[in-house]
Amino acid sequence: MSSQVPQSAQSQETSPDALRPTATSTEPTTTTSGHNASGGQPAAAAATTTELASAKVVLYDALRRFVDFPIKGIVFIDIMPIFMNPAAHASLLRALELQALHFKAPAGATAPSVDVVVGLDARGFLFGPGLALRLGAGFAPVRKQGKLPGPCVTASYEKEYGADYFQIQEDAIKPGQKVLIVDDIIATGGSAAAAGELVRKLGGELVGYLFILEISFLKGREKLGDVPVITLLEEAE
Repeated sequence: MSSQVPQSAQSQETSPDALRPTATSTEPTTTTSGHNASGGQPAAAAATTTELASAKVVLYDALRRFVDFPIKGIVFIDIMPIFMNPAAHASLLRALELQALHFKAPAGATAPSVDVVVGLDARGFLFGPGLALRLGAGFAPVRKQGKLPGPCVTASYEKEYGADYFQIQEDAIKPGQKVLIVDDIIATGGSAAAAGELVRKLGGELVGYLFILEISFLKGREKLGDVPVITLLEEAE
């Protein structure tokens, strides 16, 4: 998933701090129509909301923006400082874990109903395995065509200068398993939609998408159908 934002599409009147989460927020900064991430009792829900809001402040403050990279007119949003700081890294995994509780099992179960976490090439590999461990789930990578050994299934998606291809190994997901797709950023949504196609080709049940950041004015979530989409942070125009 690219973390490149067309500079020309951004409003000159919007500063990075305009969308900065606050630690005193009373609502999670998610972009899903679901309920509070915890799904628990009011006191527990309030504590979870506070913890999540604090983590989002840490994560937002860690982001860096590079203008005119890799080409002129592009603003590149860099998530790597999150992983340079152990505290920020821990905050990321905890925030993703709390948001993943949205995908909880029926009948009031407290554990997320996720069997496999699928991470997209390449930044989804940075935090997908750690999240999978916290959820008691397996991890499976989706990679560019030709990078994975053995039998694979393939899906295409459109990029600015033509088509590209994603693959996943045929035995990565068993029919009926519940799958959560994760990546760093949702921009135009093409690569995430291709990953969802791969999950369905293997007979998996796609329970949702989870992203660190959404570039909302690019409307990528419109390509993902009616599957729940949750993001920690949002970058508007």
